[in-house]
Formats: sequence, structure tokens, C-alpha cells
Amino acid sequence: MIVMDGVSLQKLVIASGNRHKYEEFRALLAPLGIELIFGGDCERPLSVEETGATFLENAALKACAWAKHTGLPAISDDSGIEVRALNWQPGIYSSRVGGEDDEACRQWLIANMAGESDRFARYAAALVLAFPDGSVHWQTLAYCNGRVIQEKRGGNGFGYDPLFIPEGYDLTFGELPAETKAKLSHRAKASQAFIEMLHRLKS
Repeated sequence: MIVMDGVSLQKLVIASGNRHKYEEFRALLAPLGIELIFGGDCERPLSVEETGATFLENAALKACAWAKHTGLPAISDDSGIEVRALNWQPGIYSSRVGGEDDEACRQWLIANMAGESDRFARYAAALVLAFPDGSVHWQTLAYCNGRVIQEKRGGNGFGYDPLFIPEGYDLTFGELPAETKAKLSHRAKASQAFIEMLHRLKS
């Protein structure tokens, strides 16, 4: 049994309608025996306006809203890509900077990085745990450094993955196996910090 401040964490809701995120988190949390509920499967799905100025603020907004809505502890992440040559844009606007879908956003990045020699970029992921009373009880921010390229490579992952090569590799996240990404990614690092915290509670 994993309990924090008198609240059981054996059943959590992920505050997202993004099934890709759900599947990644579910695989990471499964070894702990935690049941993860997909927000998109809830009877009354919630839409939370991301009005925060940072990844952490947006993740907290979503986690608190979903925890109150479902009566379960909720985890939420807010993530995106930050490109040094673009003054760390698109940042919190990563999912909508070029339009409403992943391809439009990838094309925005390709167009804005044309002719640019500084290719450094980093994925960022904030992860927040909130309780049904609307309070935040844990949070972290993690990064995965790398570089962006001008042509899409690979069909794995989502978002900017086909354009992002993590540090120490020659393949994009779109080309790397899911198991490799699960060890390297920003979300994996944030989730690992969460898992380590859960292990401490368990022991």
C-alpha cells in the first residue's frame, strides 16, 4: 500500500485526454502495481485551460482540476520542446504553435530553424501530483537535451519526436525503439523521480 499524507496512491487518474501520454505513464507505473485511470475514459471528461506561464503551472492547473473532478489523486504533466536558437520557443506553446496538429507544429519548427547552425534543443516535462482537495503534494521538472534536424525521420513517438535527436545518439526519438525512449525521455526522467518518491513511501 502506498499512502501519502493519509491518501492512498494505489489508484491515480492521469489528467490528460492524450492516450500516448497515458500509455507511457501506465507502462512506467505498472511495476508498482498502481492502477492508472485514463482521463479520456472518464464519464465526464474535463477540459482545463492552460493559462500558466510555465510547464509546472500548467501541470498543476490540470492535476488540481482533475483531482477535484474525479475524487482521485491526479497526476498531470505539461511538456514541450525548447529550442535555444528560437529563444527557447515554442516552450509551453509546443502543442499548438503551428496549428492544431503535430504535423503543423513540426513544419513550424522546420521553417523557423531553416539555415540555423545552433541546433541545440531540449524537451522539458513537468509532473505534478494533486489531491482531491485541490492541493499540490509533489512536483518535478525534468529535461532531455539534444538537437533538432530539418527533416523528419522515423514513425515512432509523437509530437516533435521525428525531429529530435537526444544527446549521445544519432537516431531521432521517431527512430529509436519505444523502450529506449522510455529510459531517455524528459517524461521518463520526471516519471522516474515520481517512482522513486513512491518507493520511498512504500518502504
